Amino acid sequence: MPESRTADAGQSLVRVAPGVLVVGKPLPWPVFDSQGEVLLAQGFVIQSDSQLEQLYKRGMFYPRQAENPDEEVQEDVAEGERNPFSDYRALLKTLRRTHQAISARDPEARLKLLGLARLIDRICREAPAPTLALVHLYSVEPTATEQSLFYAIVCHFTATELGMDEGRRVVLMAAALSANLALMPILDRLNASSHGLTDQQRTIIRRHPQLAARALHDAGIENRLLLKIILQHHERSDGSGYPEGLEGDTILPEASILALSEHYVALISRRGYRPRRNITQARKAIAEAARESSRPKLFQALLDALTPFPPGALVRLANNEIAVVTHRPEQRSGHVVKAITDPRGNAYLTGFRHTTDLLEFNIRAVEVVEMMPPMDFQALWDYQA
Repeated sequence: MPESRTADAGQSLVRVAPGVLVVGKPLPWPVFDSQGEVLLAQGFVIQSDSQLEQLYKRGMFYPRQAENPDEEVQEDVAEGERNPFSDYRALLKTLRRTHQAISARDPEARLKLLGLARLIDRICREAPAPTLALVHLYSVEPTATEQSLFYAIVCHFTATELGMDEGRRVVLMAAALSANLALMPILDRLNASSHGLTDQQRTIIRRHPQLAARALHDAGIENRLLLKIILQHHERSDGSGYPEGLEGDTILPEASILALSEHYVALISRRGYRPRRNITQARKAIAEAARESSRPKLFQALLDALTPFPPGALVRLANNEIAVVTHRPEQRSGHVVKAITDPRGNAYLTGFRHTTDLLEFNIRAVEVVEMMPPMDFQALWDYQA
């Protein structure tokens, strides 16, 4: 269904303050004009500082709920009606509050963490393609909180590919959400920096698995599997990891899956000290790492779950259109895509659905762009906002 083009009746709008919107990064929520009409859809990418300045002059607003720190992800959503794009903003806020609860030793911290992991697991199961698309659409320059969410999502799909049971998968996802807890205050600065690490930063990085596990334990989260995954997620099978220098099968498979998920998200994300890699390059790096691993099946599970062109990837088709992948292949059909530009590079007003097993719409390559093109995520995945 098409996106609603107006704010809900009675919904309070707040003017977007300078600095809230970032050039080059998809919007996490729609922006309205003063009359409540959609001005910029979720997924729109502001292309330049001058464009951003003109938009501020025109006047931009967003729902007051977008700045509400108590916003919750709605859990009473009927099966098959889950919308990860609408959930995205609230998921990030819920994750931030969960981290705060752990740090404050809130008695509810355990329920918050495992409850959030179960909810994300449900969203991944009921809306797999758009949930996986979040990772690739928002990975240009993700915040520390976004990275933790992406780790959990990638862990879900890798674990599912391996046939892991739901209980262990949810614990793995909870570990992914909380493993970098000790790094959260500094991670955004580290990712943006083009300078080397200070001694203090290096110490925190080396100790962050232990610091996170201790924080969870002190908050009453005593699940042994969860804590062990966190403690081991930077161990390496050759003994070169930390903090204990464990080797081979002494490292939990779940810890290796989390490490692999973190590695993949890092590859496709931009850093201050290096550019991001495209999907093809990231897959090649994962495949090369698999050849040196004692557990190549974990790496192959990630590659199989993603497919060569995961949802959210930009691709160029045989007819020279640029499209965004919306769904992975099912049975004998190819990837499903929505074309967003015509063969001459002109933007379509709406996406045109193609199945890529048709010769005219074969995927020729991942499209490498300096900046994501403007998109309407809700419309591309046929959601009503």
